[in-house]
Amino acid sequence: MTDVEKPTLGHNDLLIKIRKTAICGTDIHIYNWDEWSQKTIPVPMVVGHEYVGEVVGIGQEVRGFTLGDRVSGEGHITCGHCRNCRAGRTHLCRNTIGVGVNREGAFAEYLVIPAFNAFKLPDDISDDMAAIFDPFGNAVHTALSFDVVGEDVLITGAGPIGIMAAAVCKHVGARNVVITDVNEFRLDLARK
Repeated sequence: MTDVEKPTLGHNDLLIKIRKTAICGTDIHIYNWDEWSQKTIPVPMVVGHEYVGEVVGIGQEVRGFTLGDRVSGEGHITCGHCRNCRAGRTHLCRNTIGVGVNREGAFAEYLVIPAFNAFKLPDDISDDMAAIFDPFGNAVHTALSFDVVGEDVLITGAGPIGIMAAAVCKHVGARNVVITDVNEFRLDLARK
């Protein structure tokens, strides 16, 4: 752990005071400094990309946000100019930069991200829930990529995203949802 400077606010950015974060599998890989991390993460790097915070600075070109807004954000910063971005497929941007992977992340007091990546949160969503929107979004996207209504669903992997995907499948009307894993602890969590 070390102290880091408050990040610099750009014209199209928000400065966010972090209120709560969550630990992702990516963060575990970085903590364990595995082969992927060693090849990918520049050092030093503030990691973390699952968070909720409060807007405390607004770039001069930003519209639609006010100081004090409670926000979270998408952790993949895309270029907006490549073929995929211009076609509305930003999730396939070849120039994606990962928050907490390729640029400073949320495990600090402050985070700067493009306003395009941020979204306001309603008051009825707790900070605890808002901090896990990133993996929840992955679970929802995956579960709803298939027509699961009335179907039997098998989910392989009872990690956080698998468990959330199982809940989404049940909620939208899957007939039977089965989740498998080799880890008994994770299976116990899934049973709850």
